Amino acid sequence: MQPAGLTALLGLLLAGAAALGTYALLVPLVVLQAVTAAGWFRLNGMWPARQGIALGFLGAVAADVALLVSDRSPSAILGTLGVWVLLALVLQLRSHADPDERMYGLMATVAAAALAIVAAGYLAADADAVAIGAVAVAVAVVARALPLPTPASVVAALLAAAGAGIAVGALTEVGAQGALLGRAPRCAP
Repeated sequence: MQPAGLTALLGLLLAGAAALGTYALLVPLVVLQAVTAAGWFRLNGMWPARQGIALGFLGAVAADVALLVSDRSPSAILGTLGVWVLLALVLQLRSHADPDERMYGLMATVAAAALAIVAAGYLAADADAVAIGAVAVAVAVVARALPLPTPASVVAALLAAAGAGIAVGALTEVGAQGALLGRAPRCAP
């Protein structure tokens, strides 16, 4: 429940910051990107992987800067992602580890960087969509952490996310269509 609570807190911070503006959103977004880059290596049992974590986080910051400079153009994310995949490849080619370990490190580094960079999409999205999605994730992750059987937990998380989407959508211009935005983040496994 503790990781779910921390994730929910970060989601609520993202939602609140989105309402304040792009530069306010940048603060919790950078925290999210750092946690994402480090968490991916932790999840894969490669802790601490300082070079990979640093590369993923720096890619995310570069994507943030590119989005802000390009007036929030989503194509900045793709450009940054391409450059960071090449940097990860070069980093692993210079490694003196055995080939299996190099390949495992390459995949973890690329995945961590990609997840952290794609999170920069919050800057390109409409503030209402960010608020709805972030609150929906916050509610859904807590619902998913409840001690229920897996199928019931998934259904509870989807319903909670859709309900949060409707509730926050009613507070914004999105309206009842917020249920679709609220449910979308939880559709991925």
